[in-house]
Amino acid sequence: MSFLDKFNRNASEFDKTALENFLCYLRMPTVHPNVDYSSCVKFLREQAKSLGLIFNIYYYHTNSPVVVLTWVGSEPHLASILLNSHMDVVNANEKQWRYKPFDAEIDKDGNIYARGSQDTKSIGIQYLEAIRRLKKANVVLPRSVHVIFVPDEEIGGERGMGSFVKSIEFEELNVGFALDEGTPTEDDEFLISYGEKSAHTVVIHCPGQTGHASLLLKDTAGEKLHVILSKLHELRVESDKQINGRLKAYGEYITVNVTQIQGGTEPNVLPSEIKMTVNCRLPPTVSLKHWNKMLDAWCKEAGDDVWAEYLQTSLEAPVTILDKSNKFWVAFKNTAKDLDLNLVTWILPGGSDSRYLRRAGVPALGFSPMRFTKFRLHEVNEHLNVKIFLEGIDIYSKLITAIASA
Repeated sequence: MSFLDKFNRNASEFDKTALENFLCYLRMPTVHPNVDYSSCVKFLREQAKSLGLIFNIYYYHTNSPVVVLTWVGSEPHLASILLNSHMDVVNANEKQWRYKPFDAEIDKDGNIYARGSQDTKSIGIQYLEAIRRLKKANVVLPRSVHVIFVPDEEIGGERGMGSFVKSIEFEELNVGFALDEGTPTEDDEFLISYGEKSAHTVVIHCPGQTGHASLLLKDTAGEKLHVILSKLHELRVESDKQINGRLKAYGEYITVNVTQIQGGTEPNVLPSEIKMTVNCRLPPTVSLKHWNKMLDAWCKEAGDDVWAEYLQTSLEAPVTILDKSNKFWVAFKNTAKDLDLNLVTWILPGGSDSRYLRRAGVPALGFSPMRFTKFRLHEVNEHLNVKIFLEGIDIYSKLITAIASA
């Protein structure tokens, strides 16, 4: 007997519905490029109807819908709660997977293999299924709750949440607090991100003396490149020493990586210029102004005419305050304590839509209830266990009640 057969024989109707909806959502291949979100929109419209939620859809860019499902509170004038997830997923090479990445197969241990099972189709369904349980129990919440499904997070989010927060529709939601995606952990901890690193792409241009490769010419592009590489290596070594293999420490230190090096036309001719692309992630404690000033100093030290081209820069975002002045955090923390959840706060090393919310003045936390789960975001064989998925619904039921009543 398969896991699913056993599950359906013993599970509650709530759990059956939750798993059925999760599997259905996972089987929608919302992969870049040219994502077709129509199946998601149809599915979410049906969910809104079954839950008695108000359904709205907004387009700020062609073929990039922002879907909003609203549970109106008993005191709708109060600042509302926003629960965010994204519909799009990264690509998956089917040949490398144990099961096809959009078949949502369940193995004998209850692991659901599917692209998006961790990032972030799980939390989208968990929000809705938590609301289903609360409404069935006749729970009335003072604050309105908006469940948001955005497009294009995996390609930067500007066409999704980035545009939504600038709209009149977002302003009218009167959002006071938001939850967004988090990170799985392999132990019993739950990671809560209250800020995230800003991502920056820089191209270092190293022009130099050209000539025959048999000569030891001065002022070459390679020599200048060596100076910059040495500086980057020193920074990497220092950060690596401080991080010391601790995942949770990645958000606290600068990380840099060389991703591209280009230059030269012939193997026996010194290049007139070498270009090096560097991807850097800055914690909130390091200002972009400070980072750019340091890079410019390195360029000057490397030699004449070396310069930095700041190709892609994400705006800095404030962190969410975690003290008693934030009543939503207090409600979240107290509920977690009542549930005996082991919370660990951190700065997210990567990027999420939370940065757009924080820049818009909305305090946001990144949280995905996926403990005892191997990190598989963007990786081969991404999966989530049924038990962990259902546990997350129970957790959200309590958290949503608490923060919407704060």
